[in-house]
Amino acid sequence: MVISNIYLAIVLVSGLTMAHICWASSVSRWKLQYLIPTNAARAKVMEPPLVWNKTLEDFARSYAKKRALDCKLQHSESPIYGENIAMSPGDLSATAAVDFWLTEKLDYNYGSNTCKDSCGHYTQIIWKDTKSVGCAREKCRNGGTFVTCNYYPPGNVVGEKPY
Repeated sequence: MVISNIYLAIVLVSGLTMAHICWASSVSRWKLQYLIPTNAARAKVMEPPLVWNKTLEDFARSYAKKRALDCKLQHSESPIYGENIAMSPGDLSATAAVDFWLTEKLDYNYGSNTCKDSCGHYTQIIWKDTKSVGCAREKCRNGGTFVTCNYYPPGNVVGEKPY
């Protein structure tokens, strides 16, 4: 059983790697900075990879431009998309933002479906029903960086497990 799970994980990660190589011609490098760590985390819990969604990207870009004026760590309050946001007083790469959200895995207890502190960013990334993502990153007027990713369908449904 353990060997078959390890084998399945290797196959999934290998498949994701090949998919990312194939996407390289149609998905820009900056989009891969979001997709690669996101889909690697999803593979670890046996969830299929997310695809890039231009509509979500446009929504994220519009909101990031708005937040670039003040760099406030404030959600867009979108009623139809899930959302993760991050802000740094300096430079923050796309990969670093996703990696930061994924650190919340340590706070999530699958058995009780509870968070020790905060784990909503992590659970949104790995949410079983989410199929697509679009993100944006903007330099703020104050020198900081604002990063946002939107997800569809949204996750973090109260009472449901993420996977």
